[in-house]
Amino acid sequence: MTVISIPGVANLRDVGGIPVGASRVRAGVLLRSGNLARLRPEGDALLRARVRRVIDLRDDAEVLAEPSALTGVPTTRIPLFLGSAASFFADDMSLEGMYRHLVDDASDRLVAAVRIIAAGEPTLVHCTVGKDRTGVTVALALSAVGADRDAVVEDYALTAAQMPVERTRAIVEYFRTHMPDARHAIQLATESPAPVMAKLLAGIDQRHGSVAGYLRAMGMTDAELEALGAALVD
Repeated sequence: MTVISIPGVANLRDVGGIPVGASRVRAGVLLRSGNLARLRPEGDALLRARVRRVIDLRDDAEVLAEPSALTGVPTTRIPLFLGSAASFFADDMSLEGMYRHLVDDASDRLVAAVRIIAAGEPTLVHCTVGKDRTGVTVALALSAVGADRDAVVEDYALTAAQMPVERTRAIVEYFRTHMPDARHAIQLATESPAPVMAKLLAGIDQRHGSVAGYLRAMGMTDAELEALGAALVD
């Protein structure tokens, strides 16, 4: 994968180059990032030159608080959380629990996002910081076409290092001050541990045979999965 520097966008990268058997994920087709609210004018032009579709996985409150500054690129909103993002912190849910929630309860929305990726246009997937909702969606799309599992997990794990240091520091301080008894809040907000994604994908394999099997069970057709492979794999 390739980390991309565009003014005002955090955690932006192209997952092209990840191995798929003897081939690789095609560059320029699937990008991931945090939200686009702080995109600067010069960054707007640079991003528009790269992408033709955007998938925004945030809920209504998040979009209202930080509307996208990207212009001229069709955006499809697919809120993945059934409820607000804040509710996971209030419930002190673990990362593993959040990801199981997405896979079990938001499967139709995950399929909708993967279908857009399968259309083959250069697509950017983002949520608020590009860690959890984006991480699960991208990992499913890559895994469904047979991308190397270790590389998929490595791409997910890279996010924590791409998040702004000052943001992470402020979040840790906030939770230690205001939610000292919360066991999972800091990890939920700032971390992307490789074992968590590896466990999620292994669990899907165990229940459905493969990630492609999961997507098929949740409504994707064989033709759509073939289109996904044609879009993503060189």
